[in-house]
Amino acid sequence: MNLPNKLTILRIVLTFVFIIFLFTNGLLTKIVAFLLFTFASITDVLDGFIAKKNNQITDFGKLMDPIADKILVLSAFIAFVVMRIIPVWMVIIIILRESAVTALRAIALTKGKVIQADSTGKNKTIWQMFVIALILLFLIFDKTSRYHDIIFTLMLITVFFTLISGISYLFKNKEVYYNAKTH
Repeated sequence: MNLPNKLTILRIVLTFVFIIFLFTNGLLTKIVAFLLFTFASITDVLDGFIAKKNNQITDFGKLMDPIADKILVLSAFIAFVVMRIIPVWMVIIIILRESAVTALRAIALTKGKVIQADSTGKNKTIWQMFVIALILLFLIFDKTSRYHDIIFTLMLITVFFTLISGISYLFKNKEVYYNAKTH
């Protein structure tokens, strides 16, 4: 297994450690949760950079990199719902988008095709990670109630970007769905 794929797996493992620290009381644990999330997010950039630079792009990486991102991001958003920081309806929309894209990828796999994330999906993920990092910073400074309107506005933008990227992805890959439906 090459280094980019190991970084992808590391991101999944770090997600679980991040969630444990996020739900543990104390300022230090929130700082550690922020650092873990930040490091996990950086592995997303690193694995792609290293894979392209060293010509180590694999089908495993094409498939698992976006799944690792989804695990990290959705875990954080669900945690924020549980913590009553963001509304559940926003996360439901994000989960529906991610489910639709993952289902399309699964259909493509049955046809022997691996669909990589496109630029709109990558930009969406970067934005989501940025917003999550900001919310984590608000938690560190214990100002989430004071910044409720800012967090809500950032999440509205996040939901918008998520929907746009999902629609774009489905349109770009609609032949996968239509070919699966007719066979």
